[in-house]
Amino acid sequence: MSGESASAIHRNQVDLVDFIDWSGVECLNQSTSHSVPNALKQGYREDDGLNLESDADEQLLIYIPFTQVIKLHSILIKGSEEEGPKTVKLYSNKEHMGFSNVNDFPPSDTVVLSPDNIKGKPVLLKYVKFQNVRSLTIFIEDNQSGSDITKVQKIALFGSTVETTDMKGLKKIEDHQH
Repeated sequence: MSGESASAIHRNQVDLVDFIDWSGVECLNQSTSHSVPNALKQGYREDDGLNLESDADEQLLIYIPFTQVIKLHSILIKGSEEEGPKTVKLYSNKEHMGFSNVNDFPPSDTVVLSPDNIKGKPVLLKYVKFQNVRSLTIFIEDNQSGSDITKVQKIALFGSTVETTDMKGLKKIEDHQH
């Protein structure tokens, strides 16, 4: 790991894969044989031979709910040089978006992935926009070369959980504040 990528992920940032609510994960326009777990699930996403691929055109819309509220710090999206994602719009806490209405909402952040990013360099997000995230929608608008199929090898989300303390203790504190 180079010094640059090591410092991009701060001390308290963890891989949020353990906090994904898998039962609620959705991906629109995914190829049935190359679906979203290939890019998101631990083990699968470490295998560059397994991809999430788009189906009818180059766009993908991925909805990721979390089992608890998280703060999102950075995102890693890895793909092939030609077919890897390029323009990625991120939406915090937007339920049930579709291709028809995705452009009706301003994204929480828009990321244009560089060749370094799609080789695995994380992108730092506008941290203030991702403080109380219950779900994340990732809209992959296009890919590096403008080809019909977008291929995603890996998506990793880095951040922290909001509830880092004992839940019972937290509830008591909250009660006293009102």
